[in-house]
Amino acid sequence: MGSYDMSDESPERRFRTLFISDVHLGARGSQADLLLDFLRYHDADTIYLVGDIVDGWALKSGWYWPQSHNDLVQKLLRKARKGAKIVYIPGNHDEFLRNYYGTHFGGIDVVENTVHTGADGRRYLVIHGDIFDLVVQNARWLAHLGDKAYDFAIQMNRFVNFFRRLFGVPYWSLSQWAKLKVKNAVNYIGAFEQALAAEARRHEANGVICGHIHYAVIRDEGDIRYMNCGDWVESCTALVEHDDGHFEIITWADQLQKAAPIVPVPARAA
Repeated sequence: MGSYDMSDESPERRFRTLFISDVHLGARGSQADLLLDFLRYHDADTIYLVGDIVDGWALKSGWYWPQSHNDLVQKLLRKARKGAKIVYIPGNHDEFLRNYYGTHFGGIDVVENTVHTGADGRRYLVIHGDIFDLVVQNARWLAHLGDKAYDFAIQMNRFVNFFRRLFGVPYWSLSQWAKLKVKNAVNYIGAFEQALAAEARRHEANGVICGHIHYAVIRDEGDIRYMNCGDWVESCTALVEHDDGHFEIITWADQLQKAAPIVPVPARAA
């Protein structure tokens, strides 16, 4: 990422609000370096960290904390010192922080959930979403097993995309493809969205903003606007709110691919 030398003090784009989830710092699949690069180019008055920023499950099984993970934490703390309002809503992988609801550390507030009021006055429930995942809540052993299977899929994904890059083919996500193709997974996503929409109605909100299932989307679930931030393991997506109140999903891997020059593969000698 050395070609990006823009100063931290002059990001290219500034938003009213930035939502980031599922970074999984401490896990080998985390693409913290890409998120760090994204934050060099993007800033916001308010930043919501919508759960699973740190992966306590992965850290319990083996310590992994490269410099890029530390740099990302320092970057967020620096943004808080410069005046950004940062709200951290723990998820299931960083559930150890749920013991600290209501605390304030390094300029970051830790809360169970919150309601964000958009520029247009619409109210959005902000919550990680794992409490509506029946597997996480009722069969934690199965959730951990699924987590290991997901890690394996990520490793396979890296192998496949290494060769795709060699031939100038765009990034492709194995697990995202599986989620869209496997009927049970599609049904699971649909049920998750409906459950979150119902929770937003219970809070008398106009919409819900969540993470957890690593599937970024903006869509309407009846009268509720459902928005998922995605993740920084595969898709590298963030949800942003513009000054006029409209929301957008930014896929940073796509932006980098557009900006990067195409390097031809040298022909082999006959």
